[in-house]
Amino acid sequence: MSRDLPRSIMVYAAGFGTRMKTLTRDMPKPMIPVAGRPLIDHTLDLARAVDPERIVVNTHYKADILQNHLAPQDVLISDEQPEILDTGGGLRHALPLLGGGPVYTSNSDAIWAGPNPFQMLRAAWDPARMDGLMICVPLARAVGRQGGGDFSADEAGRISWGGDLVWGGVQIIKTAGLSAIKEQTFSTRLLWNPMIKAGRLVALEYPGHWCDVGHPEGITLAEQLLTGAHV
Repeated sequence: MSRDLPRSIMVYAAGFGTRMKTLTRDMPKPMIPVAGRPLIDHTLDLARAVDPERIVVNTHYKADILQNHLAPQDVLISDEQPEILDTGGGLRHALPLLGGGPVYTSNSDAIWAGPNPFQMLRAAWDPARMDGLMICVPLARAVGRQGGGDFSADEAGRISWGGDLVWGGVQIIKTAGLSAIKEQTFSTRLLWNPMIKAGRLVALEYPGHWCDVGHPEGITLAEQLLTGAHV
């Protein structure tokens, strides 16, 4: 029996990368090298392991640099011009490229040491009881995290706001609720909140280590993680 598995992946790559300070003055954050490769290529490697029908990358800041890099990589581009649309607005803007049904979404500023998060989500996805399934990392294994956690989860994995689970940036999510949101520019929080209220947004705990590469210090930490020096 089909479990309504997602066939498309949305990779977020449009942001300004302001936490990276001068490093993003001349390039978009997803192009910053980690262990000799652009950040986004690490994400795309993981994404391709679930053999998606299509991968969509959104662009805005210094879009030409990112688009030129991605041109030979068999991805579709959702260019957000003239205004950047945030994560929820960006996802809705990309729906014509992503197609119907649930989709994977992924940030492009993290490095993972452990199982492939996309494969974990695919194995655990149960659309009968979930509208969203997100990878969450216990704060103790969230390398480079600045600040506390985002969520907590009950025994069944149902998410609530606040706690020591860090949102890892990769999820499977149903997109039907996007049509009810009036704003043009908005966070996926507006999509999550009704799911949380209904008990249908579920956390999947990541058993390995995860590194936030959204700030300059994260680059060295991520490279240490990839070589096993951190753990």
